Amino acid sequence: MASAGRATEPGLPREMAMENGDTAGQRGQQVNGEVSGTPRLRGMRDPLLRDTTAPDGSRTEVMAAGWESGPALGDEDGTPGGAPQRTGQQEEALMTELSELVQKVVKSSSWWERHGVDISILACSFLLLPAGFLCLRSAQTIPFLAGVLTLGVVHHTLTVKGSHLASHNALTESKSWGKVWAIFFIELCSAFTVEQATYNHVKIHHGYTNVIGLGDSSTWKLPFLNRYVYMFIAPLAVPILTPLVALDLLRNVEWKAALRTLCCMFLGFYCHYWLLLHVSGFQSPWSALLCMLLTRSLLAHPYIHVNIFQHIGLPMFAADRKPKRIHLMSLGVLNLPRNALLDWSFGHSLISCHVEHHLFPSLSDNMCLKPLTDRPPSHSCFSWVSAPCSFSWSKFQPEAAFQQSRTLPALLLGKYPKCCAV
Repeated sequence: MASAGRATEPGLPREMAMENGDTAGQRGQQVNGEVSGTPRLRGMRDPLLRDTTAPDGSRTEVMAAGWESGPALGDEDGTPGGAPQRTGQQEEALMTELSELVQKVVKSSSWWERHGVDISILACSFLLLPAGFLCLRSAQTIPFLAGVLTLGVVHHTLTVKGSHLASHNALTESKSWGKVWAIFFIELCSAFTVEQATYNHVKIHHGYTNVIGLGDSSTWKLPFLNRYVYMFIAPLAVPILTPLVALDLLRNVEWKAALRTLCCMFLGFYCHYWLLLHVSGFQSPWSALLCMLLTRSLLAHPYIHVNIFQHIGLPMFAADRKPKRIHLMSLGVLNLPRNALLDWSFGHSLISCHVEHHLFPSLSDNMCLKPLTDRPPSHSCFSWVSAPCSFSWSKFQPEAAFQQSRTLPALLLGKYPKCCAV
């Protein structure tokens, strides 16, 4: 699950994206200065958080990732005047306009648009499970490979897309059902712990995007591996490492939650193993375990690569010298081009709408994809297919994929022309 790599108490997105100045920020690694060219804006108001009522009468919350209050870095005295203050006011107005547009879109959207489309994708994945297990019974190569492909895609749809949406409570507007879906997708399907996954992804990664030592995706940094092993071999170990990391993190949760997680993890693994033996007809435990590893790691490479190329390599900031929240996202988040396979299995919020997701994390994948205005593409992006190779040969230049002079709200509103693409 994407959130697991970045996952003390569980919380919902609306509570977390605003945490920029609490005590957790003091744990960040200290560095001298910040990325050159980063604008420094003066104090802006708190995050926008409004309730809207959907046509069916249900309540929907839309949140814009917020700003920090107080003087900007380098302006501790908070004296007024100058271009930074005017720039800050302009961006605040643009962000307000963007938030109001999103609220109007959500308010006018049906339940099917807000949740139904993504729930249908997850339901279709469940319906494909019998076909996948039955295909593995075949002694012929093509049907067997079709079964492996089917189970691999279904597994990643449930564990990445399902778990990610569940961690943000984007599958339902009910907190109680949101908790149920989170346990099912994160613990039963993904073999991770809900509390730590939610904490690391929603609170830390979204609250401190690209802040060193906090939300900088540092889980994926393994300096003792060379780039070729890191990019093309190590991802195969994700199905093994994920439950091991989860077991280690259980020390940080209450014993009742730890016991629940252990039961769900065991049930998920045993059901998969039992179905391979009794439905797919595997003759030995080792062959069944090998097939489990194969299907669970089928899309592990793009899973790791997506985590890398949307954040790692982009500007990083010390906890005490980070820019305003909106610029933190402008500089530290990228969207990837549309990809049918990854859009289905990972979701638009992790692929082609990642910038929009960081702005409004409680929106579902389908709502992130829904256009706000007749605007040009709101971001620069690069091909996921070519990025790993460029990274491996030291040619990856993520800074070429965005223009620092273009503010994120303006781009989303279509105020500026399309950015460059690599």
